[in-house]
Amino acid sequence: MAQQESPRGPVELLSTDREKITSEWIDGVSGSLHGRLSKAEVDRELRELYDALVEGLRAGGEVTRGESFSEVRALLTELSRNRARQGFTPSETAISVLALKQALEPALRNDSAEETTAYLRLARALDDLALYTVEVYTRTREEIISSQAAQLMELSTPVVKLWDGVIAVPLVGTLDSARTQVVMEKLLQALVDTGSEQAIIDITGVPAVDTQVAQHLLKTVVAARLMGAECTVSGIRPQIAQTIVALGIEFGDIVTKATLADALQHALRKSGVDLVTHQDARR
Repeated sequence: MAQQESPRGPVELLSTDREKITSEWIDGVSGSLHGRLSKAEVDRELRELYDALVEGLRAGGEVTRGESFSEVRALLTELSRNRARQGFTPSETAISVLALKQALEPALRNDSAEETTAYLRLARALDDLALYTVEVYTRTREEIISSQAAQLMELSTPVVKLWDGVIAVPLVGTLDSARTQVVMEKLLQALVDTGSEQAIIDITGVPAVDTQVAQHLLKTVVAARLMGAECTVSGIRPQIAQTIVALGIEFGDIVTKATLADALQHALRKSGVDLVTHQDARR
């Protein structure tokens, strides 16, 4: 009489033919990444993950969000964050977990209902872990995008020194609340660093001025005045001037000029610089 083989649970499924299963898993994941990551790196990641997965299953069943799977989640967090930084897609990240299901299929005995049940339990756990990788990947991508947006905002709001005591902020693009805050902070810091008393805010590159944009400009001018500096707004093109009048926006006693050159000339005069034209110099 043939001896019956004892039913295998998720741990036994992973522990039997371990080397064959891990090799199939590594090959599957490496193939899905199309050589964009070395096989040696994939091998290291997945073997560590395999060991942690077996220990997690042995300690706490298939509750993947429990304490017993903390090491698995830590490894998946590192893997997912690396994939996000390296430019892989969420699908390419999740396949690092899901490919294990396919690698396990050849190890199943077709006539064992208990083993099939164990495989399905393990598959559900792997599905949840794959979702976890997508969650971490998404958070990481959001962090990267936010960081890049902040860097871009810094680069898009330069403060330049035009003359001793005169600085300028040339604005290009839409002016919203977040960007206004950056402009204000950089302008005030530049006033302190350079000791300037004249500041020019040039909006030649701002496509449109509405009530909200005007309010942002006014706040920046008031902040500069509190620092003892006089602000001039330049780049008031005819279309923008018409819009400001139509909206009933009041700039009060804020000096406005059509061009940056006009604003610089005004700021230099206010600074006590004598301007001499070529004609005056020839006389």
